[in-house]
Amino acid sequence: MPRAHIDSTHGVVRLNEDERFVFGRSKDCTLCLDPEDTGISRLAGTVEFEHGTWWISNSSRTRPLMIIDDLGFRSVLPPQRRMAVLSETQVLVEGTRRQHSLRIEVETPRRAEPTDDQPGVPTAVGIEVAISAADRLAMVALFAGYLEDPPRYDPYPKSYAAAAARLGWKRTALVKRIEYLRIRLDAAGVPNMKGFSALTNLAEYAISRGLITRRDLALLRR
Repeated sequence: MPRAHIDSTHGVVRLNEDERFVFGRSKDCTLCLDPEDTGISRLAGTVEFEHGTWWISNSSRTRPLMIIDDLGFRSVLPPQRRMAVLSETQVLVEGTRRQHSLRIEVETPRRAEPTDDQPGVPTAVGIEVAISAADRLAMVALFAGYLEDPPRYDPYPKSYAAAAARLGWKRTALVKRIEYLRIRLDAAGVPNMKGFSALTNLAEYAISRGLITRRDLALLRR
């Protein structure tokens, strides 16, 4: 039976597929976030199992929910809409007094890895570019905000100066390493490695391909 685990500052709740989890301002919710904070809807959201899938629904009529996927990318769940929870998902609820965070993990059956003769195998773009330990460290420092949990979550690249200072490097050394990495990825066919949004595109490429993960934040704490 696929279960869902919901972790918040109030503890961990484990849901069976026949159970429903409601969060919001109302004291009638499964999780009452803050009964005095009128910035939170009375019924802000619901987690429930339907047709073989766990869903997160925005129950509010006016306020959006912020969703962070397992890679650290952010999206908005508009009022009265829902989305499937297919991997670890974080939900942010903005109040006037504070921000509330819920982490949802679902138990899903393990699927076999696709073989080369199966359809749907992703195109191998950029895989021939070797990523050194120093390259990865530089990217972790620049893109740490994507990987951090709230309230430190910040899905934008750090400045070169801030990232270099965190590593104890010279700014020019960090810039040259990242620029050379972008040149190599561009030559290998990775799109959007040049231009105004190149650094943001590099962050999305590195995180989506697993070149850096949340575990790599430990590199910055050594």
